[in-house]
This record gives sequence, structure tokens and C-alpha cells, in this order.
Amino acid sequence: MMRALNTAASGMAAQEAVVNTIANNIANLSTVGFKKSRTETDDLNYQTIIEPGARTNSDTFHNVGVQIGSGAKVSAVRKHFTQGEPNITNNPFDLMINGDGFFGIVLPNGNLKYTRDGAFNVNNQGRLVNKNGYAVFPDMSFPPGTSQVNISEDGMVDAYVNGQQEPLKLGQIAVFTFINPVGLKSLGKNLYDATVASGAPTQQTPSTNNAGGIMQGALESSNVNIMSEMTELIRAQRAYEMNSKVMGIADKMLQTVNNIR
Repeated sequence: MMRALNTAASGMAAQEAVVNTIANNIANLSTVGFKKSRTETDDLNYQTIIEPGARTNSDTFHNVGVQIGSGAKVSAVRKHFTQGEPNITNNPFDLMINGDGFFGIVLPNGNLKYTRDGAFNVNNQGRLVNKNGYAVFPDMSFPPGTSQVNISEDGMVDAYVNGQQEPLKLGQIAVFTFINPVGLKSLGKNLYDATVASGAPTQQTPSTNNAGGIMQGALESSNVNIMSEMTELIRAQRAYEMNSKVMGIADKMLQTVNNIR
């Protein structure tokens, strides 16, 4: 009976992790550029009582073995980097990537991190920064008197200053791609860090090599689908309840055995 108790407990722990992941998805339903996650589980080790194919005697063998499982465990929480829908804002500093790329964000210590959140603005020094005040890569500054900003699909930034007819070419926004974006490490604040699993970042020109073009005046919505999340939540809740019932039944059976003794 102890095996059944432990097996059911592992199932409850696995479903709790599923619910925690779903809760985080739903909590970030309105987070710009957020990517939903899914909890994946594996079965645990088996006790082999009879090996499949083991001989029963010199002439016959077991077509089916006897293996007793010991439950489930969380094997991965996988990000799904499907494209979110565009949310049109008409803010010239709101940018969205239509593709696989990430914006580069420079932390105060100089380290480069990555994001899908293109809600940018200009700080009091004229620098293009994200909502946390971190500079967008590559660093560029808008001169005083900038009245209009145009950012093309390939990331070129033009600024019209003091009513001039010809724009100033301020630079080109870069995007970064990864061989395995699922391997990125989430840091919070809509930032990711490269890892051995993700592979090294490749700096790309927007609109090339599947990096994605830049859409000005729009933000990428979260790719969380609330109906899908609620369906998964109900499924996880039922699985949790069933594992709880198994624990209750196994406990009663164990009590019966102890009473007999």
C-alpha cells in the first residue's frame, strides 16, 4: 500500500506543477510579448517482477512481463514561442517583431539580454529604452526637437528634427535569433538569457533569415489562449482529485491490513 500512496503523491505533485504553470499563463494574459508554458511529465522507474520475454520453462516465455510503475515527475516546463496577435497602439516607439527574432536589451552592467516586449520609450537623455529603463540594442539617442520618428520593417530609424525636410539616420535596430529558443532562461521583466541549450544568439537584420520584420506602432499580445488554459486547468484539477482519491483508498487498505495484524 505504501507504493500506491507514494505513486499517488507523485501524481498530485505533478498536477500541482501543471496548475502552477497554468496560473502563471493566465496571470500574464495581458503581458506584452509573453509566451505561454506547458508542463511536461515523465513516468518514474518501474519494478520489474517478470521480465518481458523471460522464459517460463525451456519451451515457452512470457509474452507480457509484469512491471509496476511508481508514479510521475515533472520533466520540463516548455515555452511555446508561437506568434502573438498584434495590438495596434500607434505609438511610434511601440515595436513588434513579426517573426522569430528577439530585441536586444542592455542591462546597466553591460550584459545583453533578450525580449519580445517592444514597449519602448525615450528617456530624459534621449535614449531608446524599455519600460525598466534598460537601453535597446544598439544604443541610439534621439536629438532634442525630434518631432517624428519612422522605423521601417528592416529596423532603420529615421528622425525628423526641428521641422527639417530630410530625416536624420539614427541607426538600425538589431534582432537576435536562437537555434533553440525553448532553451532560453526566463529572467522575469520579460527578459530571457541565452544558455547552452538555446545556443548562442545570432544578430540579424530585421526581415532577413526568418528573424522577422519590425512593425511600428504595435505591440505583440501574449499568446495565451484563455479557453485552452481553462480546459487544461479542469483536466489537471480532475487528475489531482483522482490521485487524491487513490491516496485515500490506499490509506484505508493499509489501515485494514494493520487492523488484521
